Order: sequence, then C-alpha cells, then structure tokens
Amino acid sequence: MQKLRVENFMVSVDGFATGLNQSLEKPFGDGGMELGKAFVATKTFQTMFGKDGVSTGVDNQFASKGFDNIGASIMGRNMFGPQRGVWPDDGWQGWWGPIPPYHTPVFVMTHYPRPPLVMEGGTVFQFVSDDLSKVLSKAKIAAKGQDIRLNGGVHTVRDGLLSGLVDHLHLAISPLVLGQGESLLAGIDLAKLGYSCVETKPGEGALHLVYQKQK
Repeated sequence: MQKLRVENFMVSVDGFATGLNQSLEKPFGDGGMELGKAFVATKTFQTMFGKDGVSTGVDNQFASKGFDNIGASIMGRNMFGPQRGVWPDDGWQGWWGPIPPYHTPVFVMTHYPRPPLVMEGGTVFQFVSDDLSKVLSKAKIAAKGQDIRLNGGVHTVRDGLLSGLVDHLHLAISPLVLGQGESLLAGIDLAKLGYSCVETKPGEGALHLVYQKQK
C-alpha cells in the first residue's frame, strides 16, 4: 500500500520548523538555516551535490532512508521558492540548482499556473492548484506503486496531518532554539488524530522521532 511520508523534517526544540521572513537569501527564514545542520553534514546530503559528507552515523541513516521507495513528491509553493502571487516569469527553477535531489515527479501546490519544469536527473516539477487530497491522488499515479514524500513547507505538512493523509511522520529535533517562526504542531493533537510514536533515536545532531498513523 502506498504511503504519504514526511521524512527528515527538521524542527527546533521549541517547536518551530522555519523562521520568519523567508527570502532568497534566507530560504528557511530568520535563523532557520541552522535547523538543517545535522542533515547538511550527512554523506547523503553532500553526495547529492557531488561532495563528501562528514556524518555517516544515525543522522545519515535517517537521511538516506527518507529517499527509499519514493516515487513522487509533493511540496507547497513556499518550499519551491520565495516568490508570492503571480509568477513574474519562468526563470526561477527552485533552490537546488540544475539537478534537484528528487529524481521523481514533484507536485508543487500553487494557486498560480505555470508550465511543467523538466530538470536534469529525472525531476519534473508540476504546478497544481488542487487541494492536497487531489494532488495526492495524482502523485500516487505518478509514483507507480511507490510511496509519496510530503516535503513541506510547514503549512502543507500541517494540512496533511490535520486531514489524516500523512501515514508516516519523521521529525528530526534540533537543539536550536528559534524563539519564533512557523510552528509545526501548535494546536494539533497527534494522539487524537491517530498518530503514535514508534521510534525514538538520538543522532549526532538531532533527535529522531518517528510517528505512524494507526489504521
């Protein structure tokens, strides 16, 4: 059975998954770039960009596992780029350079249409204006039996949790204190929604918590 998975989702120890004031220079808002330090240090992350990673321990194991059996991805527009409103042009191609790390179809949720964007390495960004449940149906077809990864941002993951569509939630808790930003779980009762923690494991730079939705 295909699953919708949230993997390696970095959260500060005070519950924020991104800082305020996202911009081209600050993709994760004020102070938010520090959230991903544990993931950035891993061999998995560095290999994506042709470099040698430092960490091959627990953090790397989770980073690598997050890409296993993924046939398509979904993300919100704010994760694709800093623009808001009507696209000024088709020049922006994401934060990741000419070879994004997904290598699958990626459905970008936006209210503003844009032609599909074919990148090197097999990533094809498709811009869709449906709600998450309908986008998930499209992603399942594109994934051809494999799982779908829900990449973010915060609003999109919250929508997935509140709607009960997320089957697997992996949080990587950073020791960073952000103080303010976008809270991932504020007002969300995971237990009431049917989620339970099935794994807790400390890594080199983050504490890994894995939740599964009980059927």
